[in-house]
Amino acid sequence: MKLYYSPGACSMSPHIVLHEAGLAHEAIAAPTKTHKLADGTDYYTINPLGYVPFLVLDDGRTLREGPAIVQYLADQAPDKKLAPPAGGFERYQLQEWLTFIGTELHKSFGPFFGGPANDEYKASVKERLMSRLAFVDQQLAGKDYLMGAQFTVADAYLFTVSGWAKPVGFDLSHLKNLMAYRDRVGARPAVIATMKAEGLIK
Repeated sequence: MKLYYSPGACSMSPHIVLHEAGLAHEAIAAPTKTHKLADGTDYYTINPLGYVPFLVLDDGRTLREGPAIVQYLADQAPDKKLAPPAGGFERYQLQEWLTFIGTELHKSFGPFFGGPANDEYKASVKERLMSRLAFVDQQLAGKDYLMGAQFTVADAYLFTVSGWAKPVGFDLSHLKNLMAYRDRVGARPAVIATMKAEGLIK
C-alpha cells in the first residue's frame, strides 16, 4: 500500500501506525505547500482534494481521512492491539478520542498555520484550544496512554497534533502529564522511525 504524506502534518499519525503495525508500505511525500511529488507529479491528479493523508491499497481502493485510515491499518494487524476489537464499547471510546482530537484540537490549530484570521479570533481559538489540552492533561493522569496501558492509534494522532504547539509558540510546560506522555510516545521505536523517514529528526 501507499501512504501520501506531508512531513509533520496530520498524515504523520497513520505513518506512525504503519510502523507500529509493521505493515509493508511505500511512504510518498506530497508537500501540502507545493502539491508536487518528487518526480514532479501534480498531487491533485492522485487526490483531487489535495490534502494528506491519502492511503492507496494494492487493489486501488483508497481512504483519505486520518481516523478511518488508522482504524483500517490497526485492523490489518490485530495482534498489535492498536485498536480495540470492532463492536466492543472500547472501540467506541477510541472513536470518541479520534473525534475529539480531530474536531477540538486538530482543527483549532488551523488559524495558527497561516490561515486568514484576525488576532482577536486567534486569541479566542487559543484560549479554547488550551482548555482542551488541559482536559487531555487531566485525562492522562495515572495513565501511560489515552486508553490506559496500551498504545493505540489515538495516541499516534494526539502525539502528532500536540506536537504542533511548539512551532506556533504555545507553551505546554505546565501540562505535566501531557509533556511526560509526549516524551513516552516520542521514545517509541515506531515513532522515531517515522520522524526519521519524514526528515523531522536525524
